[in-house]
Amino acid sequence: MSTFSSRRQRFRALLSGGRCVHPASVHDPIAARIASDLGFELGMLAGSVASLTVLGAPDIIVLTLSEFADQARRIGRAADLPLLCDADHGYGNALNVMRTTQELEVAGVAGFSIEDTVLPQAHGTGGKAQLTSLEEGVGKMKAALQARVDADLVIAGRTSAPSISGIDDAIRRAKAYQAAGVDAIFLVGVKTRADLDAVAGEIRLPMILGGVSAELMDLDYLSSRGVRVCLQGHQPFAASVQAVYATLKALREGTAPAQLQGVATDALMKQFMRADDYAAWGKGFL
Repeated sequence: MSTFSSRRQRFRALLSGGRCVHPASVHDPIAARIASDLGFELGMLAGSVASLTVLGAPDIIVLTLSEFADQARRIGRAADLPLLCDADHGYGNALNVMRTTQELEVAGVAGFSIEDTVLPQAHGTGGKAQLTSLEEGVGKMKAALQARVDADLVIAGRTSAPSISGIDDAIRRAKAYQAAGVDAIFLVGVKTRADLDAVAGEIRLPMILGGVSAELMDLDYLSSRGVRVCLQGHQPFAASVQAVYATLKALREGTAPAQLQGVATDALMKQFMRADDYAAWGKGFL
């Protein structure tokens, strides 16, 4: 198991390299171990997935910072996988962002993003996403950088401007966050190659993308434009919900446990609970 600094250095090497990767969307220790055993270079803990895992609640910022950091810590303890976290808006203003930075750093994450979305949604907005002022966004980025102790911890400036205010505003915000000193730019909602080409022409930092269209899902193309991480979504958690639902439904309807479909074998369960390690430790220390 590597140190947290080692994982951060691996993430930085990925960002400074020449290839784009798809991270594994992970939500708990077992998911992270599966991703690690399968050879994923990076894990991703999204705020939406954390909210579902911890609270069974939608992504509306009812999850607290301490709950999010605790889940990140559990994941990091269980798997030797650099973990990128979506820290939403930093759980408040710029001073809250400083606290978020401190908590996630000691939780051992390899990096996290802070976004410039107005969160939680205010009364009267009708569910329409809004952006903070550019000045507030820059203040949050500077606050995160000020609070960071380990220089290897990656801090990404995130904006959903491509899908809210347009690509020109996205470039303006990305350039401002770049000037503030963040390590990467995280863009959500880029849909066309023309738009990504426009951003790539203005930004020198490595990019992380989320919510992209099928048109952009080409790792060679993304790599050539400076994208180093491209999210594919959070299907693993949705798949786990479907599996639990189907299994419980079958049991409730009378299916015998031995007749259930899609259940992990004992060997697979032992692999991901690290049963052999615990057996060896027990033999050596008990």
